[in-house]
Amino acid sequence: MKIQRLVTLFLGVLLCVGVASAQTKDFTQSGNSRFAIKVQPFMGSYLLASSNLKEINPNGPAGLNFGVEFPSSQQRPWQQYLNNPTVGLGMSYINLGDKAMGTAISMYPYIMINGFRSKHFQLKVKLGSGIAALNEHYYTTLDHPIPNTTFSTTINAYLTGGLNFEFPITRNFTINSELGFFHISNGRTKEPNKGANVLYGGVGLVAMINPAKEDEKSPVEFPDLPYKWSLNISASSGIHAADSSDPHRFFILSMHVGAIYSTCNWHGIGVGADLFYNDAIGSKETNRGMYVVTEDDWRRMRGGISINNEFKFGDVTAMLGWGLYLFNPVRNLYANDHPIYGTGPRPLFYKSEEVGVDEAFHYIRFGIKYRICDNVYLQALAKTHMHICELVEFGVSYQIPFITRNKRKDDKVVFHHTRHWWKEYSE
Repeated sequence: MKIQRLVTLFLGVLLCVGVASAQTKDFTQSGNSRFAIKVQPFMGSYLLASSNLKEINPNGPAGLNFGVEFPSSQQRPWQQYLNNPTVGLGMSYINLGDKAMGTAISMYPYIMINGFRSKHFQLKVKLGSGIAALNEHYYTTLDHPIPNTTFSTTINAYLTGGLNFEFPITRNFTINSELGFFHISNGRTKEPNKGANVLYGGVGLVAMINPAKEDEKSPVEFPDLPYKWSLNISASSGIHAADSSDPHRFFILSMHVGAIYSTCNWHGIGVGADLFYNDAIGSKETNRGMYVVTEDDWRRMRGGISINNEFKFGDVTAMLGWGLYLFNPVRNLYANDHPIYGTGPRPLFYKSEEVGVDEAFHYIRFGIKYRICDNVYLQALAKTHMHICELVEFGVSYQIPFITRNKRKDDKVVFHHTRHWWKEYSE
């Protein structure tokens, strides 16, 4: 336990230092040293409660959000394209409402995209992701009358999003209200992992540390992206658990090829093909009774087509896709009898009996990728069936942009896209 907490602390500090370092470099180069401090108490309510939450019947989560926010320096292309959003580094203390549920401390970078704005009111959309450290979970509550099966690890993923309502009082002080949602789970790297989904609301205060205006540089105008279409090729892998009674971990592998059309400088949409391998399906190495045991490796594979979205924030790209299985041997491998299909084969578009008992005929993939050099990205993704996570994976992606003819350089490869491409096209 102590080692896990030390690892959590180390990862949290590393995350904070990395994001803070990037922000400091960006704002130092732009001559803009503005930042804001946010403090916001909040209260919440559990959504989509699992049977374990119903048994424990905890109070609604409550806590304190703390943030350090950096307004746009207006010196980067993605800031211009997204109407000069605010980025921040957040930390939240969360009382999860019961002794068995414990408390959580989350640390996460986030972005707030401007919506409606007037002199006395501002509406922003907040999106963030990071890690959450818990002091109680299944293995620390086994001696409780009702163990906590909502979580099973100290380190968990933390996802948050919502609406920010700001009411300026003076140039440097703002009343802030937030209506949002957050999710905590380990992505099925260890079972049990029902996860927590919380809707929350809070009211707080934002204090801006703002230098004289003459210290700020004028906004920079950047060219549009030099391509409309690009081809993405990626591969990811990871491990996950099948059930809480078995410590065995199973190998997963995903491959994706897809074409993306840039609808604007910050968004792209397209179609792709996906191939998945999950070693837990039908394995004799697990006690999970969801699937019939099979010796055929090909039955552990699934293939599908997907509609994919990309949201570009400079070197960071958020991804969200929905897919349909076209090759899916799993649908005929369930151990339980279905009330409609019995033990017979299920159709391609079958009706799920219950979330968690069998998996849907479609899937959702979401995550982020970070550009490490030119066309190469590192990525982290989660794959779910409805709101139940199947796996979390990490990998690499290669983007091939199709540079438009009038933007091509004689001395450059057509399919090569440099990391600081705007410097070439703005000259």
